[in-house]
Amino acid sequence: MLMYMDRQTLPSVATRITREFQLSQEQYGNIEMTFGYAFAVGAFTFGVMADKWSVRWLYPALLMAWSAMGFCTGLVESYSGLLVCRTLLGFFESGHWPCALKTTQRLLSREQRTMGNSVLQSGASFGAIITPLIMNWMLAGRTEPGLWRQPFLVIGSFGVLWLIAWFMLLRKSDFEAAPMPQGAPELQASLSDSASSAGEGSFWRVVVSRRFLVLVVIVACINTCWQIIRAWLPKFLQEGRGYGESEALYFNSLYYIATDIGCLGAGAASLWLVKRGLSVHGSRALVYGCCAVLTALTAIAAFLPKGWLLLAMLWVVGAGALGLFPCYYSFTQELSTRHQGKVTGLLGLVAWVVSSPFQKLFGRLVDRTGSFDMGIALAGWLPLMAFVFLWLFWDRRDKGQNRGTET
Repeated sequence: MLMYMDRQTLPSVATRITREFQLSQEQYGNIEMTFGYAFAVGAFTFGVMADKWSVRWLYPALLMAWSAMGFCTGLVESYSGLLVCRTLLGFFESGHWPCALKTTQRLLSREQRTMGNSVLQSGASFGAIITPLIMNWMLAGRTEPGLWRQPFLVIGSFGVLWLIAWFMLLRKSDFEAAPMPQGAPELQASLSDSASSAGEGSFWRVVVSRRFLVLVVIVACINTCWQIIRAWLPKFLQEGRGYGESEALYFNSLYYIATDIGCLGAGAASLWLVKRGLSVHGSRALVYGCCAVLTALTAIAAFLPKGWLLLAMLWVVGAGALGLFPCYYSFTQELSTRHQGKVTGLLGLVAWVVSSPFQKLFGRLVDRTGSFDMGIALAGWLPLMAFVFLWLFWDRRDKGQNRGTET
């Protein structure tokens, strides 16, 4: 939640900032691009650290660092200062996923993980839901220069509250890998299957496996789609369709409510399908495919005029777009237990290295054409392309693909 609050503060006031600093759309794209490149570097760096160090200390250190960068964004006086703060924000935020996914992998069985990862991912939606509401309340339709700085200072300070709760509620023993909890044979079997299927002794064996290569394609496609829509949706609504700032902020909250519904719905659907006899992998693949079809509806939404039909279509797209991620996270947890942090980090590096240049290219396309439509339309088709790759090339040979009741 906090990660997305710090991340979404900028898109919520992007129109104000580009006007005040007299930025082109491509320059705004540069800010998102450097954020992504820094996220890529940090993803693998902190993934390695998460496998070596206790997340009890690593996680709060990273959260306080990115909160500080969010706070400092409200103090910048130039485009270069904005660029530096957003770059460092991306670098420190990247450590969230290696820490979080090590936790859900350790605590949940295979059939439970997609639902567990849905709950985890839903925090991002909740942060994105409440951020526009906070922004709208603080800005209140006022237009004086510099007013956009206040939300960065307030939201950046929230991390301190999380830090206090973290150390009050959690103990050192909560993060110990062994012994396994008593009375959890399904969890023991789950981890055993993951280990045997991926070759626990060697990270290299994981990286060169067919499943890992499939996941490279999936994460590159779904992250590019998600980040393009996340970064440009407020501008699309305000500058591309003529909505006011307040209207766009309220719809942004509705959009992320839809993403949360899609995220939790994907996890629940996967769990329901497993209980009715579909294989664990089959359930995830089917849910992923359905979400990819919904996301591809950008091809229609991007060319609709201002009105309720456009907003409804974007709502459906949002539900599909975030529903993809719990499935993807669960696929990654099939590769390795011992190397989960590095797997998550390396795939995160790939995701952001691939997606980040598209932010600059998107801005350049808007500058040249004067329209956001084509870029939004194309972005939504990427997850469907990845689904075809998943269906054709995922390796189903090991026993980890047995039905969930056998796990």
